[in-house]
Amino acid sequence: MSEQMWWRGAIIYQIYPRSFYDANQDGIGDLAGIIKKLDYVSSLGVDAIWISPFFKSPMKDFGYDISDYRDIDPIFGTLEDFDELIVQAHKRNIKVMIDQVLSHTSDQHAWFLESREDQSNDKSDWYVWADAKEDGTAPNNWLSIFGGTGWTWEPRRQQYYLHNFLSSQPDLNFHNPNVRKAVLDNVEFWLKRGVDGFRLDAINFCFHDSQLRDNPAKAKELRQSIGFDEKNPYAYQYHYYNNTQDENLGFIEEIRSLLNKYPGTVALGEISSEDSLKTMAEYTQGSNRLHMGYSFDLLTDNFSASYIRQVVESLEERVSDGWPCWSISNHDVQRVISRWGQSQQAENDHTLAKMLYAMIASLRGSVCSYQGEELGLTEADIAYEDIQDPYGIAFWPQFKGRDGCRTPHPWLSNEKNAGFSSEKPWLPVSQEHYAKSVDVQETDPASVLNSYRHFSAWRKQNPALLYGDIKFIETEEPLLGFIRSFENEEIFVCFNLSNKEQTFASDLLSDISQELTDHELLTAGVIGDKLTLPAFGSFYGKLAHNGEVK
Repeated sequence: MSEQMWWRGAIIYQIYPRSFYDANQDGIGDLAGIIKKLDYVSSLGVDAIWISPFFKSPMKDFGYDISDYRDIDPIFGTLEDFDELIVQAHKRNIKVMIDQVLSHTSDQHAWFLESREDQSNDKSDWYVWADAKEDGTAPNNWLSIFGGTGWTWEPRRQQYYLHNFLSSQPDLNFHNPNVRKAVLDNVEFWLKRGVDGFRLDAINFCFHDSQLRDNPAKAKELRQSIGFDEKNPYAYQYHYYNNTQDENLGFIEEIRSLLNKYPGTVALGEISSEDSLKTMAEYTQGSNRLHMGYSFDLLTDNFSASYIRQVVESLEERVSDGWPCWSISNHDVQRVISRWGQSQQAENDHTLAKMLYAMIASLRGSVCSYQGEELGLTEADIAYEDIQDPYGIAFWPQFKGRDGCRTPHPWLSNEKNAGFSSEKPWLPVSQEHYAKSVDVQETDPASVLNSYRHFSAWRKQNPALLYGDIKFIETEEPLLGFIRSFENEEIFVCFNLSNKEQTFASDLLSDISQELTDHELLTAGVIGDKLTLPAFGSFYGKLAHNGEVK
C-alpha cells in the first residue's frame, strides 16, 4: 500500500485533549500534554491521532462551538504548541488528524456577530435566517439534537436563526458560495501547517432544505436513537430536510479537490442521518469524495453477532469502492465496556475489552479507537453537581450526558487525580479507573494495554486484516464469523461475543491450514470440524484449498 494510502486499514487514536494529560497543571488537558505523551501513543502501534477541537471557543459545547477557526484556545496552548506537536508526532511516524466543525460556528464568531446585526450587512446571509410564521412561532418544526426547537429568535434582525445543536451554535448557510469559500480557506490554513487529515464533524449537516419544509412525523414504533438519546423528542421526526441534502455532495467534492492539492491528506466524515450507511456509501463513493466515513451504527446499545453482521454487510453492499472506518467508542457515547459489557455481565472483564478491540480491528476498514479503550475503561458515574455537558444537564436524570466517557485519562494509580493533573480536574477521575491506570497495566503482561499493543503490531503483519475483502459465514448467536481475503491469502476469523463457552461446527474448519495464535488473545484450537471458543474468545486461522494457501 502506497504512503499516500496510509489511511487504509489504519488505527486512528482519538484524543480528547481536555482529558488526556495536563502539562501546565491547571486541571485541563492541553497540546503540550499530548506532546509529552506521544511516546505512549507511539507504543500503542497506532498509525494516526485524531485530536478533538482545540480552537478558540466559549466552550459551551467544549470546543465544538468555534469562535476562531485559525487559532488555539489559550486553555490548550498556542499555535507554536500545535506546530511542535506536528513535528514531534511526525518524528514518531504518527499522522495527525484534527476535527473540523464546518456546519456551524459559535455565536461569538465574528461572522455571526456581524450577521445578526441587521438584514443588510455583508454577512447577512452567511447563516440560516428565516422570518417567523404569522403567529410569531418558528419557521418550521425542525428540532435541536440537544432538545427543543432548532430555532432561536434574534431581536436585532427580527428573525429566527437555525441551530441543529445548542442555540449558541448557529448554522452556517452553505447555499452561499462565499460561505463555502471562507470555510475551505479555514481548512487550508491547517493543511498549510502540516496536518495529515481531518475528521469532519456532522458533515451531513452543512446544507439545509432551502424551502424550509417541515420534517414528517415518525411513528412511535420506528423511533430510534442512533446518535442521540431515545428519550429525546428529536427521535419523533424523520430528519429529511434539516440535514443530508443533495447539495452536500457537491461541497464534499470541493473538500476533496482541496485535499488533493496536499498529497497524502485524508478526510474522515462523521455521518448521522436517517440512513447513515446509505449516506456513508454516497459520501465515500468514487475518488472525488471523502476518503472514509463512519456512522453511529456500532455506537449503539445493540450488541449481537447478527446486528454487527447486518451493519457491516449492509454497508458492504452499498459502499462498493468506498472505505469505511469503524468505531465502538468515542467522546459522545457511553464507553463500550459498560455499554456492551452490561448485557454480558462483564463490566470489568478484561477479556471482553481485548476481544472487542480485535473484533473491530478485524473488520474491513480503518478504526477510530478512543483514548482509554486501550485500558478497558468503563463509563464513569458522574454526580449531578459535577456534570459539565449541557446535553446531560438538559436531559437529567433519564440521560446523564457525555461526561462519563470524557473523564481524565488515568496515568498513575498512586498519584492525585491518577497523575492527570495536580489541580482539580475539569471532571473528576473515576475511582474505578485508578486500578486501570497506565502504570498498573504497563507491568502486567496480560493487561488490556499490552494486549492492545501486541494485537496492533500483529495485525500489521497480516495484510488480509488490513486490506482484504470480507465475507461473513453462517454462525449462530453469539458467534461472529467471517473470512478476510487478500491476494493469495484467506483468514477465517471467529469471535465469541458471550461470557459462556461456545462451539462452532463447520466443514470450513477442515480447510484450516494454520491456526494463528501469535495474537495472544484467548483462543482454542480446532478439533476435527469443531471449534470450541471460551468466553470472549477469538480465533484466527489461515485457510488452505487442496493443500495450497489461498
